[in-house]
Amino acid sequence: MPIAPTLQRYLAAKDIQFDTISHAPTASSTGTAEVCRISGDRIAKGIVLRRDRGFMLAVLPASHHIRVSNLKEQFGDNVEMAKEADIERLFPDCAHGAVPPIGECYGLSIVVDESIEAQPDVYFEAGDHKTLLHLSQAQFAHLVAQAPHGRFSDKPPKSTETSVIWG
Repeated sequence: MPIAPTLQRYLAAKDIQFDTISHAPTASSTGTAEVCRISGDRIAKGIVLRRDRGFMLAVLPASHHIRVSNLKEQFGDNVEMAKEADIERLFPDCAHGAVPPIGECYGLSIVVDESIEAQPDVYFEAGDHKTLLHLSQAQFAHLVAQAPHGRFSDKPPKSTETSVIWG
């Protein structure tokens, strides 16, 4: 499944131009960044969150960790990580763990971390673990223009030890 059908129809309806990049299967967005030799700052990942009024999608760079406490401060919701069963139900045409950072086509509101806007272009998984979509910043900005933007992630400090960033 190169591109999740729901996502593909949505991008076509919005007339979004993108390139498709096939890559070796990966288990996380940071793994995808490594395999594709793309900075994790330029790969957008979507994290599904449960809130009082249902679900939402937080969009942030693959190289960053989400700070749920910042989301709560900025958006005033009772926010927590969604359960795997909820994610699979919300994204039925996506592989487990390959959530695209585009929520509207799946009926989800999104919030966008401002740090992704500093990138000249953006990449993201297409709903499987082997296909990456590449969009210009202008095309990506068009997709997320109506979403609230804020600062709710940070880059983990560099250390001499290997750290794990969940993607």
